[in-house]
This record gives sequence, structure tokens and C-alpha cells, in this order.
Amino acid sequence: MTQQTLIIDPGHGGEDGGAVSVSGKSESQINLAIALELDQLMGFYGVPTVMTRSTDVSIHDPEASTLREKKVSDLHNRVALINQVENATLISIHQNSSPSPSHRGIQVFYGDEALSLPLAQAIQQTMLEVLSPEKKRAPQHIASSVYLMNHISCRAVLVECGFLSNAEEDRLLQEPAYQMKLAITMAACYLSSGSSQEGESFV
Repeated sequence: MTQQTLIIDPGHGGEDGGAVSVSGKSESQINLAIALELDQLMGFYGVPTVMTRSTDVSIHDPEASTLREKKVSDLHNRVALINQVENATLISIHQNSSPSPSHRGIQVFYGDEALSLPLAQAIQQTMLEVLSPEKKRAPQHIASSVYLMNHISCRAVLVECGFLSNAEEDRLLQEPAYQMKLAITMAACYLSSGSSQEGESFV
């Protein structure tokens, strides 16, 4: 079996911190912490990875000056990076937010249905079973307004790991042990999805 490269995308970064939690933590920092755990796990299993960023920075072009220009440039550069990697799978890590503080739980999105739905279903189901067994939620097709997921050609899922607007999930998402659980669950689903070398297993 041909081994694929896992592209790990911690959403946002730098001046674009994404959502802000009820305790004041920026989404970009939580995304990065989970992504780094996932990258370390993949290294342990010999899976080749590419990180779109490994520090809390934006990857915009130097000539971008306004925040809007930096966001647009950052997205274009991520798309270019992803599309140049052959035999790739993308896991983009994000956090959710809602005007209602009661909203909580994990939500997985996918792009191309034929390529990505099976992995999205596996991650959604496993993460709910392990971390939110009371929730019954199916993966959703990504909105056309999400630039990155609609301009790449590889298998891709976007994982909203929880709601930063929910005080309990905000606390959990900042705990290293919980971040590790999220990373382990994503790693297990990826390794059992037909993308690891023949004979390898996560468990």
C-alpha cells in the first residue's frame, strides 16, 4: 500500500487568532497545540507529515499589510502548499464558537464527498464515542464560503474540536491531556483509514 503524506493544518495564526474563548485564549494557539501533538504521534509511527505552520504565525506574503490582506494571502499560501504535496490527506484543526454558551461538542466537515466522507465519518464517530458520547452528530459537507477546503484537490477534513464559547469546553481544550486525546483520536482514525503502510496499526 502506498503511504500518503498527512498535512496537518492548525487554523489561523499570528494576527489572525480566530475565535477567542470565554477565558480569553485565542483559537490559533489551541489549534497549534493539538496539531503539534498529532505531528509527534505521526512521527512515532513513521508517517510523513507536513505542517502548514509550526508556530503561532500567519504564513502571508511579506507585501500583505492589512489584516484582510494577510488573511487572504495566508489562505492562498496554504492552498498552494497543500496542492503541491502528492498523495496527501489534510486534517485542518479548528475550534468552534457560538452566541449560545450552551453549544458544545465536536463537528467534522469534509470537502469532496467521494474522497473525504469515509474519513470524516470515522473521525466524527470515534471522537464522539471517546469524548462526547452523549452527542449524536454526523459529519457535514463544508460550506462553499470556506476557501481552503474548496480550493484543494486532496482528501481533506476540517475538525472543529469544540466550542470556545462554552466555558467547560474552553477549559478542556486548554488542558494538555485533552489536547492529546483529540490528537490520538485523529491519529487512530487516519492510521486505520487505508493511508498507513501495509501492516501498520495504531493499536
